[in-house]
Amino acid sequence: MRDTESSITVRPAGPEDAAAACAVLRRSILDLCREDHGDDPAVLAAWLANKTPAQVAGWIAAPKGCVLVAEISGAVCGVGSIGPGGRIGLNYVAPEARFRGVSSALLASLEAWARARGLTHCSLESTATARRFYLARGYAETGPPQRQMGATGIPMAKPLGQ
Repeated sequence: MRDTESSITVRPAGPEDAAAACAVLRRSILDLCREDHGDDPAVLAAWLANKTPAQVAGWIAAPKGCVLVAEISGAVCGVGSIGPGGRIGLNYVAPEARFRGVSSALLASLEAWARARGLTHCSLESTATARRFYLARGYAETGPPQRQMGATGIPMAKPLGQ
């Protein structure tokens, strides 16, 4: 039976989620973002450098912004984050949960968080891997690709309807 968005639980991350969220981030980057890193050890080292349980715990504990986790059957399978200005910093899914609605559920929750704070838009830096995903959800490119962590990030934004 295929999971749908209705079987996905999205909730605020707690300190106890740091290790599982970190594992999702690292596995997603390694397995799903090959188009972006090309298995280049230097690019991977730069991209993964701050993807540690301690760093993720710090993001979760930060008083501004929001870190969310998505679960299917009680297992963390996605992680997303948004800053107080509406910049989405993370939207990653475990490889085994890809194409099951996890990223869409996280994105909808991040956008709802921004709307609830009166923000009028969300912005992000998309990977090449995720570009089509964001375009299909109303995001538009806002500038030329930028090099970051050894890979290319595509600046994108979306106005939020109230």
